[in-house]
Amino acid sequence: MENKHQKLKESLFQNQEVTKKGTLIKGSIIATIIAITPYLYSIHDSVPSSQVWDAYFFVYDSNHWGDANLFFWILTSKLVPLLLITIWFFTCRHWWFHSLLVPIAMYIYQIFDLFFQDQALDKFQLMYMIPLMAIVIPSIYLIRAQIFNRMVDASKSLEELEEEFKIKPKNFWGKVKEYF
Repeated sequence: MENKHQKLKESLFQNQEVTKKGTLIKGSIIATIIAITPYLYSIHDSVPSSQVWDAYFFVYDSNHWGDANLFFWILTSKLVPLLLITIWFFTCRHWWFHSLLVPIAMYIYQIFDLFFQDQALDKFQLMYMIPLMAIVIPSIYLIRAQIFNRMVDASKSLEELEEEFKIKPKNFWGKVKEYF
C-alpha cells in the first residue's frame, strides 16, 4: 500500500514539474512577444516610400494608398494593439475579461477596412460594433450584478467573489472553446 502512495506522489510531482515547465515556456513566449512589440511596430520603417514594394518573397502594390510605407505604418498601428489586447484577453482571469472582445473586434474590423476599403478609414466602425456591444455589455452587467447580489447575501469579500468568477481552463484551446 505504501508503495502505491509513493508512486502516486512521484507521479504527481512529475506532473507538477511538467506543468511548471509548460507554464514557464508559455509565459516566456508571451513575455518575449510583448517585449518585441516596439520592434514589430517599427517594421514599417523598413518599407520603402514608393507605390510598389518589391520584396524578396512578394511584390506589394499600394494602389490607392500611393505609398507602401504609409500602408504598413497604418497596418502596424492596428496589428500591435490587437496583438496586445488578444494576449490580455487570453491571459486575463478576471470576471470582466469579455469586455476586451469589443476592442478586439474593433481592431479586426479596422484591419479588414484597411485592406478592402478605398476611402475614409475607420468611418463606420461603431455601426458594425453595435451588435457585439449589445451582447457583451449586458452580459458584463449581469455578471457584475450577480457578484454584488452575492456580496450582499454573503459575507465574502469582493476578491473572494471575483475568484469564484475566474475562468481557469486547462489549455489554450480550452479557453478558446469557452468563448464560442
